[in-house]
Amino acid sequence: MADMIISKSRTKAASEKCNISSEFYDALDKKVRQMISSAEERALANSRKTLRPHDL
Repeated sequence: MADMIISKSRTKAASEKCNISSEFYDALDKKVRQMISSAEERALANSRKTLRPHDL
């Protein structure tokens, strides 16, 4: 797998009440990549090359 695009330390800091398993980071990274890919598809379908919040 490529380098993660999420930050493990920032993810851990965002969780105030729970610990985070090592598997969570991989799953979160995969989910974020899927969201970006879907947003790209939507933007391109609307003849844009810029991702905007509503593409999520």
